[in-house]
Amino acid sequence: MCNTKNNILPAAEVEKQFEYIKRIKKDNDKYTELNGNRRRAFVMTFGCQQNEADSEKIAGMAEAMGYEIANLPEGASLIVVNTCAVREHAEQKALSIIGQYKHLKNKDPDMIIAVCGCMVTQEHRVNEIKFSYPYVDFVFGTSSIHRLPQLICQRRASGRRIYCPEEKEYLVAEGIPMKRAEGARAWVSVMYGCNNFCSYCIVPYVRGRERSRTREAIYDEVAELVKQGYRDITLLGQNVNSYGKDSGYDYDFADLLSMLDTIEGDYMIHFMTSHPKDATRKLIDVMANGRHIAKHFHLPLQAGSDDVLRRMNRRYTFESYMGILDYIREKMPDAVITSDIMVGFPGESEEDFEDTLRALRRARFDMIYSFIYSPRRGTPAYSMDCHIPDKIKSERFERLLQCQNAIALEKNKPLVGKTVRVLCDGRSKNNDKVFSGRNEGNKIVFFDAEDSDTGKFLDVLIERADTFALYGKIIRQK
Repeated sequence: MCNTKNNILPAAEVEKQFEYIKRIKKDNDKYTELNGNRRRAFVMTFGCQQNEADSEKIAGMAEAMGYEIANLPEGASLIVVNTCAVREHAEQKALSIIGQYKHLKNKDPDMIIAVCGCMVTQEHRVNEIKFSYPYVDFVFGTSSIHRLPQLICQRRASGRRIYCPEEKEYLVAEGIPMKRAEGARAWVSVMYGCNNFCSYCIVPYVRGRERSRTREAIYDEVAELVKQGYRDITLLGQNVNSYGKDSGYDYDFADLLSMLDTIEGDYMIHFMTSHPKDATRKLIDVMANGRHIAKHFHLPLQAGSDDVLRRMNRRYTFESYMGILDYIREKMPDAVITSDIMVGFPGESEEDFEDTLRALRRARFDMIYSFIYSPRRGTPAYSMDCHIPDKIKSERFERLLQCQNAIALEKNKPLVGKTVRVLCDGRSKNNDKVFSGRNEGNKIVFFDAEDSDTGKFLDVLIERADTFALYGKIIRQK
């Protein structure tokens, strides 16, 4: 193996955090002994699956420090808000929630409130928290998640608020405790950061450049998850297709998938997100031949107009994108293909938007995640001319949904009468009289079941299909 750049944080730096963890746990254990109950920690998460994975580390460290993980902020001694910066709405929502914690701090001045994540890697947001949210004890960015124990100790010792700067060099911290979300699904980060600099996207500025974990560390983590009974494991990265390129590894993401596929057990592997410019035939071939790799490819298109794609700095054309889709369907005729579509990018003409509608009809995605463009300060698109009025963006968005919803229903209807394998997630959150799960293509399926079926793969005969879900009954083995 050739590794020309070491992206891994030195083990001594991680061990230092465990010393802080021990110090805080000793204090929390003493509190429990005197009061008969444990201090509690609450983690609020905004944003993507990568943020969810970061929050699992935050919760894992908090639990190692002796905190009980709480479902509500009331009564917590430690509150950590993990923020998102992808859209303005997400930032405003996070700030609103942080504002609501002021009265909790007034009731318990010893409470520690911390804000982390993508939003606070932006200087203007750090200053806003510094001057407008004086009850926030410290902030730390995406490169400093592992330093939470140290920051708590420093805050307690000094009594001063802390504005932790981003690390000069983003490094991967291995061995951090994690508290996984309940259920049979798990998320594993294989790399962090992004080098693509799409003109609308803030991610490279708030999460840094690409850095990959070693395949050995990823293999060990996935193998342990399978051993623990997790049945659906999603590999995460801003662009998983770039895995290994930053470090000079002599293996790529397709090779990583092949290695993980050798792990014995009953499980599925999903991954996201893929950038079309790096989606190789080698990767598609590995998926087609895999035993455990889900035949589901999430491949963001963003727009159907080549002119818009150029101004987005996406570095592919619609025709080159369709070449990838055609090859996926050649190798995996039943593959589920999902995508991201953005409406209202600066300068998008009516003809550009019509190109996107035509692209949907040709690509025939099973599902899309659709977004209205949101200006992000610090990105090239923020300074572009010809921003689209909100009224036009909203009208186009509705037309986009109408077009895609019709396609999604057409894609789902042929599944009626077929038996699909579904991972049962338990009782539906919206109706506890029925159960829900997802099939290999990540489509939601509703059915009648028993509580003992939760976390298991089930064969479900599809009896009805609508735009967003499938409905069926379990086929029990006699």
